[in-house]
Amino acid sequence: MRTRPAQPGRVMSPSRQRIRVAAVELDPLAEHEVVARVFAELRRGRGGHVLTPNVDICRLAARDPELRGLVGRADVAVADGMPLVWASRLLGTPIPERVTGADLIWALSEAAARHAVPVYLLGGPPGAAEAAAEALRARFPRLVVAGTQAPPYGFESAPGGVAAIRHALRAAAPGLVFVGLGFPKQDRLIEVLRADLPGAWFVGCGSAIAFAAGTVRRAPEWMRGAGLEWLFRLLSEPARLARRYLVHDAPFALRLLAGCALRRVVRRARRSAPGSGTPRRA
Repeated sequence: MRTRPAQPGRVMSPSRQRIRVAAVELDPLAEHEVVARVFAELRRGRGGHVLTPNVDICRLAARDPELRGLVGRADVAVADGMPLVWASRLLGTPIPERVTGADLIWALSEAAARHAVPVYLLGGPPGAAEAAAEALRARFPRLVVAGTQAPPYGFESAPGGVAAIRHALRAAAPGLVFVGLGFPKQDRLIEVLRADLPGAWFVGCGSAIAFAAGTVRRAPEWMRGAGLEWLFRLLSEPARLARRYLVHDAPFALRLLAGCALRRVVRRARRSAPGSGTPRRA
């Protein structure tokens, strides 16, 4: 599946700069600001791509320029991981909060119901998209679900696999599309699909469709706020996630935070050094 270059008219924010954390650039936006941005652009007839980098995505992007470019081309990129929020604070450029695909699917669907914007659910295990649609409509009765689809494994390399998705989306004509296929597959696919629906917003939402459907449990609220959702998921699916979390992501997060902390100490030392022009604090 080939990606296309960023569109010249992609959404940019003139009022703030992106923050560089762990080799990727993130938008310092709270959840309600993401929702406001998406629907402001929808009213203008402009589509876009929301990507929610977590520690694993940042780790992959740090070593792969193509993936780093994929994150950079997203119109909105927000931190889905407390270590990224903590790192931004250590760097002195704080991100306001963690914004997850699992939360955005509800917040954006609520706004879609209010503004009569049809949504489409693409991804998740078999049956999850339909179950998620039912759960979303149960909470937001005015929500219009234009369609659901769970592409089979390997669809991206199967003859006609991507074409079938494109055809279904063109026929449904949604304004908001949740794509839950995991990074980078979902975001590469989004770059292809945007050509067919230039006025729609696509959200790469990972496991959000399965969470909304109830087929996968989310961590309790207190664990999410404490940055321990990864531990809950590890305990729930140790065979699938142990290597990813314990061998790859945890060491990367620790190196990231240690590096940011060291940079902060060095920066403060330079500012307080004699002759720096910055007076020492008592």
